Amino acid sequence: MYRVSEFAEKAGVTVRTLHHYDRLGLLKPSGRTGTGHRLYGERGFARLQQIVTLKFIGMPLREIKDLLNQGDMDLATTLRLQRQLLQEKRRQVETAIQAIEQAERSMQSSGQADWASLKKIIEVMEMQNNMEWSKKYYSDQAQAKIEERAKIWTPALQAKVTQDWKELLRDVEAAVGRGDDPTEEHGRELAERWSKLVGGFTGGDPEIQQGLNRMYADQSNWPSTAQNFFTDLPQLFNAEIQSFIQKAIAALRQSRDR
Repeated sequence: MYRVSEFAEKAGVTVRTLHHYDRLGLLKPSGRTGTGHRLYGERGFARLQQIVTLKFIGMPLREIKDLLNQGDMDLATTLRLQRQLLQEKRRQVETAIQAIEQAERSMQSSGQADWASLKKIIEVMEMQNNMEWSKKYYSDQAQAKIEERAKIWTPALQAKVTQDWKELLRDVEAAVGRGDDPTEEHGRELAERWSKLVGGFTGGDPEIQQGLNRMYADQSNWPSTAQNFFTDLPQLFNAEIQSFIQKAIAALRQSRDR
């Protein structure tokens, strides 16, 4: 156990930071001395590491507190989550760097600003922050519901959902490769997982689902930067996977109607 000044020195933060995190309920001392001084131990150091990493990738302290206070994630799980969030951040930064490099090359060759390249930089930056281009597919009522659901859609939740999709797509891809029958039990199980993940976005709301269906049916008209959102899930639009899962979902529905 270390006093606050000793702990701050070992952890590479300031005493003021520790006091601030204590006031917010982010990092409480493990105990106190007889004279009331804060004491921190190894568990405090592990939690501090999580706080610092999540803060580094831009997660607000309030969301960090909510995430860490869930209490159902061990250190290995939170480290994996942090890695996924950092990988996503790296992908976004690399995409922006590529757009800027393209503009630099254009400047070097022509000696003047290439408005198309500059426009691409703006598109990339904006695309990282919003999905404005997708709003046309949703009714006003559905869009209002999406904005309400966005309040609970944290970066941590996005990372978990992305990982869940990766695992599901891997399993569907394996089923397709084996030549599995999508109408059999395993196919229906995959369809069940697929439906739950889609439902995690729609919340089971039919208006949101209709908008989502319209958006995916119009992929040929998506902006060029829209693909940045799906580079982690390249199999999502694979024709064989889509065909398999559609048959599996149809079979799942039929089994429920019996």
